[in-house]
Amino acid sequence: MSNNQKYTVGWTSALPTELSAAIASLDARHPRPEETAPNDCSTYILGEIAGHNVVMASLPVGEYGTTSAAIVSRDMLSSFPNVRFGLMVGIGGGAPAPKQEIRLGGGVGGVIQYDYGKALQNRSFITTGHLNQPPQSLSTAVTVVRAIHDGELYHLKNAVGAVLQGKESNRKFGCPPASSDRLFVSKHIHTDETKSCEEICGGDPSVLVIRNTQDDNDEDGEGAVLPVAHYGLIASGNQVMKDSAFRDKLAESRGVLCFEMEAAGLMNHFPCLVV
Repeated sequence: MSNNQKYTVGWTSALPTELSAAIASLDARHPRPEETAPNDCSTYILGEIAGHNVVMASLPVGEYGTTSAAIVSRDMLSSFPNVRFGLMVGIGGGAPAPKQEIRLGGGVGGVIQYDYGKALQNRSFITTGHLNQPPQSLSTAVTVVRAIHDGELYHLKNAVGAVLQGKESNRKFGCPPASSDRLFVSKHIHTDETKSCEEICGGDPSVLVIRNTQDDNDEDGEGAVLPVAHYGLIASGNQVMKDSAFRDKLAESRGVLCFEMEAAGLMNHFPCLVV
């Protein structure tokens, strides 16, 4: 069994797929923890990345949102008291904008809570509070990483490639083909959630946004878009973002790059970097 005291990095995921990808990124797996705190119902994955001992946890199946995330982070800190660095890594919904070409497979770091406030009749939404910022140690690390790797698309490609080469089953975590990255115009409503976009919209070009042409260097030899790291705001709220008009409004007014549901539940209790 592993000594809980030696783990300093806490990694939280919301979905099983996200946790599977996180496990694939481990350089080594460790045995299960020697014990957990009373009333801690979480199950943990332990391992190592670049010499750092990492504890990973995921939300219970079928539970989403800020409250569930807050409970998982609280339990993790109870069972692993020496965790100093927090990461919330998962899948987000992109907020496309002309100045930020967000593509499938790209990464974004940062967080605000977009439903933390009040909505008044005939007036715009008013923010009434703010979330804590990530720890300074993580913020400065991001600055250094950005300075070193800004514009080096192949650095991320090689890092992802190293994970994919470990097991054949990891290949599902690779970048999707460019042909699958289709952006629909905001006014086009997906009317039936039981059907795919292909079934509802077919190949009608009038409902698609004309994307910026990718440079030759932006795709690999297999037609997949190279992953790009974006630095900005991730909007976090206790609901799935399905309103394209509201999405675009937040993207324009706040500079939001993508949306997710759990990070706001962590930031004031378990300050972390959100990716």
